[in-house]
Amino acid sequence: MSIKFGKIAQIGYVVRDIDASMDNWVRHGVGPWFYVDRVQTDFFRYRGVDSDMQMSVALANSGDVQLELIQPRNDAPSMYKDFLDAGREGMQHIAYWSDNYQKLLDTALADGYVIGQEGSIGGERGRFAYLDTEAEQGTVIELSDISGPKGQFFQYIRDVAAGWDGSDPIRGRE
Repeated sequence: MSIKFGKIAQIGYVVRDIDASMDNWVRHGVGPWFYVDRVQTDFFRYRGVDSDMQMSVALANSGDVQLELIQPRNDAPSMYKDFLDAGREGMQHIAYWSDNYQKLLDTALADGYVIGQEGSIGGERGRFAYLDTEAEQGTVIELSDISGPKGQFFQYIRDVAAGWDGSDPIRGRE
């Protein structure tokens, strides 16, 4: 528990092969995975500059913690690309979720945190920001607004995982 951000809600992994990564997690009994081949962002900025970053994402829960797999699909600037370009693969960020995103972000910025990348998925209440903390702690901190449809989707994923019997392990992959 962070006195600044709350509970860690998600662990994000940046991977080169999202299909192999999902299959590996399923072998470990984690699922089902909800896969989106090309995530549609409303906007995406890397270090304050608009970027045409494209990615595939898969989401599953292990108890209360959501796991996110991210595979960049182009060479547009992003912290995901930076991570892979540095020869790394695996856990890239931890995420804190909030129904009061703007207050949480404003507090972080007032405390001296810097945004490395930010965007939105699904409208104004789907915003997210990745704080540039990798050099000091080895991971990035993501803040994510769950006050809108994204939060409802995340709750659905958690609920489905709680009763998952191992069938239909990857949803959305054709």
